[in-house]
Amino acid sequence: MRYRLEVRLCTTDVGQRVVLRWRRPARDGGEEVADVRGLLEAADAGSFTVRVASGELVVIPRALALAGKTVPPAPRRQARARSGSL
Repeated sequence: MRYRLEVRLCTTDVGQRVVLRWRRPARDGGEEVADVRGLLEAADAGSFTVRVASGELVVIPRALALAGKTVPPAPRRQARARSGSL
């Protein structure tokens, strides 16, 4: 089975949670495929800017983007109830 990779993001998706698959430079001088998930901060004709969970901004040149789409918000974590007394 073959899948067609498609970047389905545009300027109207700014502010949404997204995932982008792209070809990033590798340490050995080549390229590697990586995924970036976070908030889309900017999108223009040349690049996408994504803020990841750590707060870092990742700029992805549009020419290196292989696939991208909006994704649902991250699930909220349930607070654990404490048992016993201190």
